[in-house]
Amino acid sequence: MERKEFLRRGFLSALGTSFILPIVGACSGDTVNPVSTTETTTGTTTGTTTGSCTTTATETAGPFPTKTPSSLVMTDITSDRSGTKLTVKITIQNKNNSCAALANAIVDIWHCDAAGNYSEYGGTGMQSTNYTSVHFLRGRQTTDANGLVTFTSIYPGWYSGRAPHIHAHIYSSSGTSLLVTQIAFDQTINNTVYAQGVYKSHGLQDTTNANDNVFSDGVGTELASFTGSITDGYVLTHTIVVNG
Repeated sequence: MERKEFLRRGFLSALGTSFILPIVGACSGDTVNPVSTTETTTGTTTGTTTGSCTTTATETAGPFPTKTPSSLVMTDITSDRSGTKLTVKITIQNKNNSCAALANAIVDIWHCDAAGNYSEYGGTGMQSTNYTSVHFLRGRQTTDANGLVTFTSIYPGWYSGRAPHIHAHIYSSSGTSLLVTQIAFDQTINNTVYAQGVYKSHGLQDTTNANDNVFSDGVGTELASFTGSITDGYVLTHTIVVNG
């Protein structure tokens, strides 16, 4: 099945099933493995408001979730990928604790490279380039006392049928799954980045947030903020609110 067709059909969302993330062996410290890994892939971008913050929308983890995230505890997830530098700063808040910062939460992120390809997958109709043996642009960190994690990466590319995005899966300190979501990007900055460097040959994205099958019902809880430039790189800042 072509990747665009997968996205058009909504795959797991349309089927009303759950996506089971792989369970890996036990480890210690900030490599805690999930003890509850079943995630519903039927998402909404409306969120739920309680108190002074809004729960971040739940979205699908597929079709390219990280297979063994506990093995990828790192700050710099760039690996050998080329592109405009992107620093990703994600703050986790707990709606169930008056929107306070959630310390010791586990945050996994993953995204495609400048050409729109994911590591750990490929060689099929979903993605022709075979990257099954590498793990670029995937990583795990544990939040500090301010609920913050910071990753060094590159600005994601895009692939047909999807607006640019980063996937994020949030767990409690004990490994219980709290939220799977996606982070949306600013259209103006996309246009600037994709007109230069390694992105130029791929051209501008064919899908905007408004036309995206995940983001089309709104990105109020998923749109990141950006500072920086092509020369210096960009800093992505985003808050994810979970029911901790």
